[in-house]
Amino acid sequence: MAAAAQHRVLALTMGDPAGIGPEITLAAWQARRGGCPFVVIGDPCLYEGSVVVGSVAEAEAVFTSALPVLPVQLTAAVRPGLPDSANASAIIASIEQAVALTQAGETAAVVTNPIAKSVLYGAGFAHPGHTEFLAALTGTALPVMMLASPMLRVVPITIHLSLRNALDALTPQLIVDTTRITAAALRRDFGIAAPRIAIAGLNPHAGEDGAMGDEEATLLAPAIAALRADGLDITGPWPPDTMFTARARPQYDVAMGLYHDQVLIPIKTLDMDGGVNVTLGLPIIRTSPDHGTAFNIAGKGVADPSSLIAALDLASQLAARKAH
Repeated sequence: MAAAAQHRVLALTMGDPAGIGPEITLAAWQARRGGCPFVVIGDPCLYEGSVVVGSVAEAEAVFTSALPVLPVQLTAAVRPGLPDSANASAIIASIEQAVALTQAGETAAVVTNPIAKSVLYGAGFAHPGHTEFLAALTGTALPVMMLASPMLRVVPITIHLSLRNALDALTPQLIVDTTRITAAALRRDFGIAAPRIAIAGLNPHAGEDGAMGDEEATLLAPAIAALRADGLDITGPWPPDTMFTARARPQYDVAMGLYHDQVLIPIKTLDMDGGVNVTLGLPIIRTSPDHGTAFNIAGKGVADPSSLIAALDLASQLAARKAH
């Protein structure tokens, strides 16, 4: 077990250095330097005024005066907005080191800056996204992606799949397993003793009693019955076009969607700046901003650090709850 002082520190990955990660990292440090400390795992050249550290304890000691960086050397010079696959190995190594530190108890949680998967494939990256890579690193069979903000929490039951493949992947058992992991995380990590879970229908009007598709009866009804037998407070299937209205949202603690965009479009529309990606089901805490690398604005000084700040804040809160 790491010392209590070290256990407060968050591990922040570099992300793609040609994206907005470096500038929002510096902005987040400026905004949070009096709060829970974090250490960046990346190339110190990316962060003006940063300090190279050799340990997590050293990072905590300097955090209020300078951004601490555990160094991972890049291969190629960074040009904002122009990603370079030569740096893929360093980007991957940053994630691996953050996970290893957190698994060892030296850091309290992993917070990841955005990556571009296409840049990493040449270096042997074989995963659809961060979520699946973190699952592989931690030996997790079923990682669950939640996006959370003060306005809404959502979970897509299928994640980084084409829409056609996502529909083929849906089964009652996958719906049950994903919802069970979500309910457990809401109780344990978010402190919601009896979470209220709403599940979206797949078809327009939730199938309109079979007139617009039978998946609500063949996929969702058996899953909902099994989850209610567990004692979960689950409602649905909800018509997807009305379950995210201002009147509907207060009726549940999380909305379960059946594919990626079904639930990510609503939360990003409602609260892009305050949304945080949380991976449930892992043995460690992991959060990230709910946006991508934004190569088109990298280096222009206009990137908004709000979502990264929210991700750091939520990771700190979850870590504190876990510690108690």
